[in-house]
Amino acid sequence: MTADRPPGSGTTLLADRYELKHLPLARGGMGEVWEGHDVRLDREVAVKFIRFPDGEHDEEMVRRFVRESRITARLQHPGVPAVFDAGTSGGRPYLVMQRIHGMSVADLVAEQDRLPVGWAAAIAAQVCSVLTAAHRASLVHRDLKPTNLMLEPDGTVKVLDFGLAVALEQSDASRITRTGMTPGTPAYMAPEQLLTGLSTPQSDLYALGCTLHEMLTGAKVFSGSTPFAVMTKQVGEEPSDVEALRPEVPSGLCRIVSRLLAKSPADRPAHAEEVYGALMPFAMDLGHIHGVLDPPSIPSPARMQAAVLARVFGGAARGVPAPSAAAAPDPATADTPSPSSRTPSDAVYIRRSDVENARSEAAALATASRYRQAADVLAAAVRAARAAFGDTDTDVVRLRMDWANVLFEGGDFLAAAPVYGELAADLARESGPDDSLAFRSRLQNATCLALTGDSPRALETLARLLADEERVYGRDDHRPLELRRQIGLLELGAGRRDRAERTLRALADDVRRVYGPGHPTLAQIDEVLAGPAGTGPT
Repeated sequence: MTADRPPGSGTTLLADRYELKHLPLARGGMGEVWEGHDVRLDREVAVKFIRFPDGEHDEEMVRRFVRESRITARLQHPGVPAVFDAGTSGGRPYLVMQRIHGMSVADLVAEQDRLPVGWAAAIAAQVCSVLTAAHRASLVHRDLKPTNLMLEPDGTVKVLDFGLAVALEQSDASRITRTGMTPGTPAYMAPEQLLTGLSTPQSDLYALGCTLHEMLTGAKVFSGSTPFAVMTKQVGEEPSDVEALRPEVPSGLCRIVSRLLAKSPADRPAHAEEVYGALMPFAMDLGHIHGVLDPPSIPSPARMQAAVLARVFGGAARGVPAPSAAAAPDPATADTPSPSSRTPSDAVYIRRSDVENARSEAAALATASRYRQAADVLAAAVRAARAAFGDTDTDVVRLRMDWANVLFEGGDFLAAAPVYGELAADLARESGPDDSLAFRSRLQNATCLALTGDSPRALETLARLLADEERVYGRDDHRPLELRRQIGLLELGAGRRDRAERTLRALADDVRRVYGPGHPTLAQIDEVLAGPAGTGPT
């Protein structure tokens, strides 16, 4: 047997440790999953390999795969397969993951035609539990659908394929969206994903609505002869009401589905935990599903643990109340050390050379995709350096920007937003409101807000930034023109379609006047306004 070669090349052993079966378990556009056995620990595993388009090696895809696998591995939840190992074989990176047994929700719906109401609600509620953990970690799934949900024999739901669950690169920080580059499946993609490429927690909730609708009715929300036809309907048509298709579904559950499928993200529930609390009263009368679940007589460790936890927390275990605005963390202020909150223990001795050493160490860790460690190194250095040299010392500013960038690059947008925001405020106080680095930090802060689903605050931040940039650089400068494009895209993604059309059409007129009719931005604007298959803002 030959080690360190990918499957399909005659080998059955990977890294001298993982025996692979001869055929993959699953194959998709970006990867393929193989059943394997860890001979060192004598356990089943699943091994996921990246797939290159047309079989051509793509170093950028490799880098992103490694980056995403490390970020995804930090998500620990009973409803997410554990990541055991990672490596590269024959130039193809792979992940070694927990092997999941059971039936996909897609197969379950195909077999049952439509699911019992209680089971549809129970499956969706378990997904909400996973999404709550993921969204708190700044992870958006992006491709939630029935084939990515696995019902195990003990009734546990596993959410698969978090490999797409990472947002933008640091190099994309000046672009809140990447039109045409967002992965996903049209039948489960939110209108804002299709129109602008913007993926947020509300996009996952829309996909959950599509999935819940399908579990209850046995049919997809929208179908068509081509992907473009489906995309057109997602953007421009209202879904059929569940109650009209299946009258016995309680009206309260139908209203949950309708809210999840709202075209505008602002009209959907604010959080996955809110949806969980709304679903739990309907997750009742969960009868046995023969051929899918173990017989009730077989003890289930998962059910045993859940029963104990239900007693530990009493009634609170039956549902999670929607978080109040006061209790919800504020991305612009949470978890950020401020001068008034620093304690004497922060005032440790630190030299200029220590600051540079910390920056170098963090850069090396980030290059190796070890973002959490890099952020920890920088956070400790920032606390000490601010106490020793002040908030706006040149070295301290560089250190703080490095910290914010590492958090952003590592996908932790909730933590990055307040670091950018406070840095921008400190720079404005020290150097004046027109400081270019303050402008950049304000843009990054808005980007983080947008990526965590807080589009209203992101748009408010960008509007103030645009006014300042136009005052400093002039209305026809490329910087405010680009910012107007981003604002238009974000307005479109937030469901403000009329405003987005006005923003983008006015921008097109100015770009044409300043640069002429051949500027590439005009083609981009036309494409966005047209939308999928000829749809767009009206």
